[in-house]
Amino acid sequence: MKNGLIFAPLIFSGNLLNGELFFNTMLGFIAFSFIASTVYIVNDLQDAELDRLHPTKCKRPLAANLVSVKSATVLAVGLVIISFIINMYISGNNIIAWLSIILYLLLNLAYSNGLKNYPIIDVAILVSGFVLRVLYGSGITEIEISNWLYLTVISMSFYLGLGKRRNELLKQKNVSRKVLKYYNHNFLDKNMYMCLALTIVFYSLWTVDPITIERMSNDLLVWTVPLIILICMKYSLNIEKDSDGDPVEVVIRDKFLLGLVIMFLIFSIGIIYI
Repeated sequence: MKNGLIFAPLIFSGNLLNGELFFNTMLGFIAFSFIASTVYIVNDLQDAELDRLHPTKCKRPLAANLVSVKSATVLAVGLVIISFIINMYISGNNIIAWLSIILYLLLNLAYSNGLKNYPIIDVAILVSGFVLRVLYGSGITEIEISNWLYLTVISMSFYLGLGKRRNELLKQKNVSRKVLKYYNHNFLDKNMYMCLALTIVFYSLWTVDPITIERMSNDLLVWTVPLIILICMKYSLNIEKDSDGDPVEVVIRDKFLLGLVIMFLIFSIGIIYI
């Protein structure tokens, strides 16, 4: 679901029905998924011992000793090679595409090898993952991203990252993640909701931006702002309850929230393409 952000430049530029660009974005989705999978494998290799202390992560293949370290390493290397081959095919020498996918890999390897234990830096790397996905989608399609949309993704990503840390602190203390000892609820709550407010503001400004209106040939996207507010409110309500704070799980487990997200996508696509 996170890699779906790669489609954002294609969808919101009005080029979703462009066969060549859609095909490239699909291949890019696969390439980035392989890189992301590599990162998850490396992270699980590094965290296997700590994951065994976690109520749900203990069931992961490496933590549960269902997969050997050698097999996981070979798979990770193979995925990187295949990903780079696909990226070469769809983007050639596009600097943005290559920088996005390589930087994502390097930042997350650094995260797995120690940066995850430094407060703020750990969340910033999580945020970079969302932003680099959007930039990668822009690079492989050569579609320029609106500054407001770029800021929306950044602020929303900080909200999601801080929310994840908040709920980890609530449920796990610092047993399975060392960096949690540096955080407290007041800091996380204040900064979470500051970023959430900025997300709504930046998105609203994007919908009324003259460039956006000209590109869409109408000014109707502003009517999706109430949906965004509802989505944010329902998401916030969910993570205030018994949740690990993982964005994908929060959305998938709540049918009403998932319905709101789907409704937003339908309305947005309808406004842009009909």
